[in-house]
Amino acid sequence: MIQENMEKLKKILPDILKVTLFLGLGILFIWLSIKDLSKEDVQMIFSSMSLVNNPRGWFFITLSAAAIVAADLVRAARAKLLLKSIHYKPRLSMMFYSVMVCYLANLALPRLGEVLRCTFLQRYENVPFQKSLGTVILERAVDLVCWLFLLIIAMLLNNGLLSQLVVDQETGTTLQEWFAQKGLSYIGNYLIYIVIAVIALIVIIIRATRNWWQKKPALVKVADFFKGIWHGFVSIKDIPKPWHFVFWTIAMWVLYFFGVYLFFHALPYLQHVGPGAAFTVLVFGTIAFIISQGGLGAYPLITAGIVMLYGISYTQGLAAGWIGWILQTAVSLVLGFFSLAVTSFYKKHDAVLIPEENE
Repeated sequence: MIQENMEKLKKILPDILKVTLFLGLGILFIWLSIKDLSKEDVQMIFSSMSLVNNPRGWFFITLSAAAIVAADLVRAARAKLLLKSIHYKPRLSMMFYSVMVCYLANLALPRLGEVLRCTFLQRYENVPFQKSLGTVILERAVDLVCWLFLLIIAMLLNNGLLSQLVVDQETGTTLQEWFAQKGLSYIGNYLIYIVIAVIALIVIIIRATRNWWQKKPALVKVADFFKGIWHGFVSIKDIPKPWHFVFWTIAMWVLYFFGVYLFFHALPYLQHVGPGAAFTVLVFGTIAFIISQGGLGAYPLITAGIVMLYGISYTQGLAAGWIGWILQTAVSLVLGFFSLAVTSFYKKHDAVLIPEENE
């Protein structure tokens, strides 16, 4: 009997260890995402949560969360489309889990998520790390172009927004000043020019000595790694139906917009501001996740600055910003941890390599 129980324990022990490990990771990411909150921030968060503590408020908060999750699912479908164009067909469920783990990891350390996402796909779907990394870089490039386009629209809808929107309440720095400071710092940073020159020199040396290094197996492996990244990056040109990619991209941004617009309806004082304010918060709120880790502190501040232009008080705007930040962070934490836990029970999926008919 004891021997039988020991055998059962040996079978389930790896699963127990996996769950414990991923539970610990989840708790670590939660702590890293909230460790910099001040006492005033915590008080503001609780007061903000009390504003939606009614059936109508929670109804719209639920709808908003659903829109955000749907947008993330669309992102996963778009990523799968890119991998399919380079002859890999991963499971949609694993694509979604990898996206959510990416968001979870980025709360702890910016850009860690992209690496972890590609690692997940290599481990569970046998998609080469470098190729999936190339598609992730492509996704980010496409999203940047889309965001810049939306930024222009937002500025046209809100004249003088850059000069009025304060992104640092202590110093009074406006978004226009922040852009100018960043631009000047980059222009005056000689390290950037040195890096560019070094990269250009390396490229020249690699091309000039290719007949030599192509005979070295170790160097060929390094070259193949970067070729894989490039293969993934240019995967968009091989999509059989490019309009599918365009459709998923538009759908994703539309769903993210509804994620903001619906949570506005959870607050009585924001119901009348209209979709223009929600659109502007979506576009400029993205900057918060660039200038601060996980948007912590910056997202509520930017939201407050924007809604003030629509006649809302700063305090009310700050409360709305905290609700929006909590909602987005909660979705990332809950689904990220869920994805870590679920995938720990997943079996490796032999890569479905679509036959390359043209080769």
